[in-house]
Amino acid sequence: MLGLAPFHGFAQNRVETLRIIVGFPPGGTTDAFARRIAEKMRGTYANNVIVDNKPGAGGQIGVTTLKSAPADGAHILYSPASMLTIYPHSYSKLSYAPSDVAPIGIGHSTDHAFVVGPAVPDSVKNVKDFVEWAKANPGKASIGNPAAGSMPHLLAGRLAMLGNFQITNVPFPGSGPAIPQVMGGQLAGMSSPLGDWVQHHKAGKIRILATSGPDRAVYTPDVATYREQGFGELQVREWFGFFAPAGVSDGAKEALNSALRAAMNQQDIRDFVTPLAANLESSTTAEHTRRLATDSEMARRLVTALGFKADS
Repeated sequence: MLGLAPFHGFAQNRVETLRIIVGFPPGGTTDAFARRIAEKMRGTYANNVIVDNKPGAGGQIGVTTLKSAPADGAHILYSPASMLTIYPHSYSKLSYAPSDVAPIGIGHSTDHAFVVGPAVPDSVKNVKDFVEWAKANPGKASIGNPAAGSMPHLLAGRLAMLGNFQITNVPFPGSGPAIPQVMGGQLAGMSSPLGDWVQHHKAGKIRILATSGPDRAVYTPDVATYREQGFGELQVREWFGFFAPAGVSDGAKEALNSALRAAMNQQDIRDFVTPLAANLESSTTAEHTRRLATDSEMARRLVTALGFKADS
């Protein structure tokens, strides 16, 4: 009976159509994960589940779309944490506030990797080696990132400050365009999600010098974390979460959370995140709320330390 309790809870709150908003175009990781969850919730929590892509402004349009949606348990957002942890500190003006959304549960998470390619000598094996090389070769430490103001951008910038060396941050519209430039030697390296690099690291085409998680990633157990290498301030495991509009009832929040956790407990969802070098992070609404507050404070410290403003 206890095992059936979560299913009974969301069956009682079943809706006709659930709309999952994604603030990015179809085809990306966020969209693909949301679509797989939609398949699992169709027929259980809702008779119909649709994914509604609202790309633009680095994910902001997705959040503002949710803000305007009815708080009825039939509208949720799947989004990287950055829109609600970094953006409130890095943008002078936003069309939303974190209080406009209600955390429902975490979906998946990823560590970020600090990578170098053939432009950096083979003798550079770890972060300390890279710091020494960058200091000895001013102007050569060009580091790509998937977006200005993204967590990988902030991590690389803060690493340079802590190590007292200069880098040239090179933002791209996503990781895809930058990866060939690192592998081809046009860029010295890159800070981006670990999943971008695992296969290339194992093939010996690039070197991952550090990962950002609290412990070593299971996908790259040979790579030490920033924390292990003396940069504990750079401990970050970036997560993607489900949110409802503020004002949604506690009953609807718990029903959504139960339905999402049941969906993520299925093997094909677990299989989906493995090639991405990602982790499933099923959570309660309370745990998600605490994680949002903790990571928002961490992001505030990073943004403040760098003096970064996205709209300056």
